[in-house]
Amino acid sequence: MDIFRWLDEQLVLGQGELTRSALESYFYQGHQVKLIDRQKGIWNPQTFDSTLSVTTSFNSPYKDQVLEGGLIQYKYRRDQEGGDNKKLVKAFENSVPMPYFHAIRPAVYVPYYPVRIIRNEPAERQVVLSLDEILRFFGDPLKMVGDTRRYAERVARERLHQPLFRAKVMHAYNRACAICSLKHVELLDAAHIIGDNQDDGLAIVTNGISLCKIHHASFDRNLLGITPDYEVRIDRDLLDEVDGPMLRHGLQDMHGRKLVLPKRRAEWPARDRLATRFEKFAASVRWRSRISSTG
Repeated sequence: MDIFRWLDEQLVLGQGELTRSALESYFYQGHQVKLIDRQKGIWNPQTFDSTLSVTTSFNSPYKDQVLEGGLIQYKYRRDQEGGDNKKLVKAFENSVPMPYFHAIRPAVYVPYYPVRIIRNEPAERQVVLSLDEILRFFGDPLKMVGDTRRYAERVARERLHQPLFRAKVMHAYNRACAICSLKHVELLDAAHIIGDNQDDGLAIVTNGISLCKIHHASFDRNLLGITPDYEVRIDRDLLDEVDGPMLRHGLQDMHGRKLVLPKRRAEWPARDRLATRFEKFAASVRWRSRISSTG
């Protein structure tokens, strides 16, 4: 429980990722306890009866993946009866909560916690992990049906995909708003171009833009649009409105501004996605204009 408290403290600024050195700097009652193993994905400190944490390394040769229902499939090596995996089986038998670390770059990880092992499949040399909150609120994911299963899957997808999405988008945009260049990461969001509630709303960098809170909210409500040529457009009624300095400098002055794009072209927002989203913005502007003209 203290490890989970410590992880909360490390993530309080909202960055969503931790370095290996940070994960090796945890202390409990004056004793250093590393939360990750540099060589292995299953971390079994000698003084622990069961596994402390599991990790998927960057470009891992193992096929760890998120399964239907928001479960995590975690592969282990062949030494099931001894060595590293013996304590992993112990963690399964005792339903021990633990953190799971997913590498997004070399020595940089997104943490998920607590997770528990809910199934051991020695023939496939793998275990299946579930988020503890899914178990507490919805029961055994392997037995869920109907609306309960669908809702639990949605919650699990958000919890599993959004932290990875955020971390990758923040890194691509150098932890700054693509519109106004604000660099306070706690005031930044990874905004979806195509919403994650849609079939094509994938949690990938090219479907995301780093935006500050005000620009994200404006983008979501179609008060701000972004063209396929990466230019900002502000709703015409908003441009004519007279208010205070926040409206003037925060939104009106952004009209026509070019996005500050990632250094790697492969991480730029997909033009086709922006075109689809901009059409919704344009339609919303036309609708508001008709409402205004009819009084």
